[in-house]
Amino acid sequence: MDEQTTTTTARPGPRSGAVIDAALAEGRKALVVYLPVGFPTVAGSVEAARTAVDAGADVVELGLPYSDPGMDGEVIQHATTQALAQGTRVTDVLHAVEEVARTGAAVLVMTYYNPVLRYGVERFARDLANAGGAGLITPDLVPDEADTWVSAADAHDLDKVFLVAPSSTDARLAMTATASRGFVYAASTMGVTGVRSAVDTHARELVSRTREAGAARVCVGLGVSTGEQAAEVAGYADGVIVGSALVRTLRDPDERASRTALRSLVEDLADGVRRH
Repeated sequence: MDEQTTTTTARPGPRSGAVIDAALAEGRKALVVYLPVGFPTVAGSVEAARTAVDAGADVVELGLPYSDPGMDGEVIQHATTQALAQGTRVTDVLHAVEEVARTGAAVLVMTYYNPVLRYGVERFARDLANAGGAGLITPDLVPDEADTWVSAADAHDLDKVFLVAPSSTDARLAMTATASRGFVYAASTMGVTGVRSAVDTHARELVSRTREAGAARVCVGLGVSTGEQAAEVAGYADGVIVGSALVRTLRDPDERASRTALRSLVEDLADGVRRH
């Protein structure tokens, strides 16, 4: 991926741990939203993220479109495929980070690791920090294979968000808790992401095990789609992560209608994390 180095010099944005702690200090849990850059367009994804923050999101995950999104469900795969077809690049993601960070939300990039390797790990960390980004969520990178990224992230004071799953051993949970900065991402179900009618029953146990392993903050994702589900998860997790349900609202070709639907859903989810 031969791309020009970004020259952004945005003010440092807040880190996700500080934002989650601020929410907890208010007596509530944090709402974390995922939106892919480039869907429906780059500008449209930036506006969607701004709308989400205005409606109550605390942390924004901006997805870097990838050609082989093995962990993503149909809704997100469709969106990222369209984003790639329209020419969305790493530099577009960094630009989106800079724009969304101006809202005051913590902005993470969620990406498979290969695009980071191709861009250059140190270069990616530097440019992300310069854009005001908080750090990376790397779903396909495990801590014991992440030395290069960990070093670059530490050098630029970036969050390192690694994932755990119900199948994770106690040793794996401890390793992930130690390596992560910001929060640990608890995938509440096995398999790919996507909207579900009920939150997986393993989520509560996974959060408990991850905390016992030493994690300071644990956020749960994969499946939450309603305020009621958000309230349920907020009863035991530090943050609730929502992706597919939000991306689905942006499928409407009427941008005004899709933005209204997005705002309504985020407001419902934000209410959920406040009334747990």
